[in-house]
Amino acid sequence: MAKVGIVMGSDSDMPVMAQAAAFLEKMGIEYEMRIISAHREPDVFFEWANGARERGLSVIIAGAGKAAHLPGMCAALFSLPVIGIPMKTSDLGGVDSLYSIVQMPSGIPCATVAINGGKNAGILAAKILAVGDKALEEKLQAFQKEMRDEVVGKDEKLQREGYQSFLK
Repeated sequence: MAKVGIVMGSDSDMPVMAQAAAFLEKMGIEYEMRIISAHREPDVFFEWANGARERGLSVIIAGAGKAAHLPGMCAALFSLPVIGIPMKTSDLGGVDSLYSIVQMPSGIPCATVAINGGKNAGILAAKILAVGDKALEEKLQAFQKEMRDEVVGKDEKLQREGYQSFLK
C-alpha cells in the first residue's frame, strides 16, 4: 500500500516530481503518482484527495506552477502532512508558485520546499514517515553520511589536484 501520494497538475512537472519519486524509491517507500488538475477536473481532484487516507497515504507531495492551488487544496482536504513544490514558471520564475503555496491561511499549513525542489520534497516526506519507523530513520542516516562523504571526497580532490580539476 502506498504511503506517499505524489500529485501534479501537468506532465510538464514530471522532471521535478520524478526527483521525489526517485528518492522515495531509494528509501524503499511506496508511493502513488498522479496527474490531476485541480482547475480542469476538480471532481477528480476532490475524489483523489478525499480518499487519500483510506488508500493508506500518510503524506502528500503536490507540485504546481503559476496559481499553484493544488498543494493548498490538498492541505485543505487531507488531514495529514502536505508538502508543496513550487514549479519554476516562464512568467515569474516560480516566485508566483512559491507565494501561492507558502502563503496559506491560518489553520491550513502546507510545508513548502524550494522552487523545483523535488528531491527535497521526497527527503522531507521520508523524514516525516521515519518518525515512526526506525529502519527508515537508519536509511536516512546512511543517506546523510553519503552526502557528507561526497563533500569530504570533493575537498580531498581540491586539495590534491587544485580547482582546475573541477573545471573539466
